[in-house]
Amino acid sequence: MNVYIGLVRGINVGGAHMLPMKDLTRLFEQLGCVDVKTYIQSGNVVFRTADADTGRLAKRVTAAVAKARGFEPLLLVLTRNELERAAAGNPFPEAVDNPQSVHLFFLAEPAKNADLKSLNALKSATERFVLKDRVLYLHTPDGLGSSKLAARAAGLLGVVATARNWRTVTTLLEMASK
Repeated sequence: MNVYIGLVRGINVGGAHMLPMKDLTRLFEQLGCVDVKTYIQSGNVVFRTADADTGRLAKRVTAAVAKARGFEPLLLVLTRNELERAAAGNPFPEAVDNPQSVHLFFLAEPAKNADLKSLNALKSATERFVLKDRVLYLHTPDGLGSSKLAARAAGLLGVVATARNWRTVTTLLEMASK
């Protein structure tokens, strides 16, 4: 069985699309996943399964959520190797000392038509970003909540994305390695 990391977007934010982690764990287990562990309430799941088709698995989980909860969240499923490569590719070493200032936007597919000009125009004087493969690395030293770039990044990339801060990424890696 392989280890995977599920990143669910848009649940338990501002009281909308509520999905307790115990219920999410149960859904994964009902679909044949084992050793299911969640991290914080924002839809981070580490699990093992024999199913190597991550796209099919994501569709099965979102369908199960839709049936149980009445909404269909986005779910990106990464292999442990994909998460390791994303972490190793982080170009912002300040993430170690300030993990809340660096976010990785995980993309469903490569951003072939990303609007880099608009992304650059939106960034503040202190912000930086790097787009590599299926990850946008964003450094927001003044905070993600006040970043115009962060608010519009996913739309300007032209692909579906979900973001996690550096602390979450490293914690998920630790969980996937156990």
